[in-house]
Amino acid sequence: MKVHIIAVGRLRAGPEAALIDDYTTRFNRTGRALGLGPLTLSEVEDKKGGGMKAEAALLERALPKGTVIVTMDERGKLLSSPDFADKLAGWRDAGRSDVAFVIGGADGIDPALRAQADFSVSLGKMVWPHMLVRAMLTEQLYRAASILAGSPYHRE
Repeated sequence: MKVHIIAVGRLRAGPEAALIDDYTTRFNRTGRALGLGPLTLSEVEDKKGGGMKAEAALLERALPKGTVIVTMDERGKLLSSPDFADKLAGWRDAGRSDVAFVIGGADGIDPALRAQADFSVSLGKMVWPHMLVRAMLTEQLYRAASILAGSPYHRE
């Protein structure tokens, strides 16, 4: 199952980019044997300043056809890392070919796009900068693959 992160905004070189690259590499290496991956990152940018609706249109265009849509939203479901791994494995085992994690811009994700989501995940009740969300999500994807592989990376 291919895994996509589709996010508003452009990631510049820096510590977040280094973390994302590292965890993406780890996920791809670990996930391959599990039928997970590759992990890709697609960035969209509303250069006209149309707000959430314009961002939502760009995000929707970037979504692969038939993908499981997962929004990253502070109102979403709080999951433990093992539960997140189980969710990912469940989509894979159900024969889904793609899952896309959607990260909105500064104002979040347009309600109409949130309504289309198959699932919504929260990284906590706090609001995080979208660049950090990318790093945290890629780490959790790697952690999920490690859990599914039986690796000692995740310790409870």
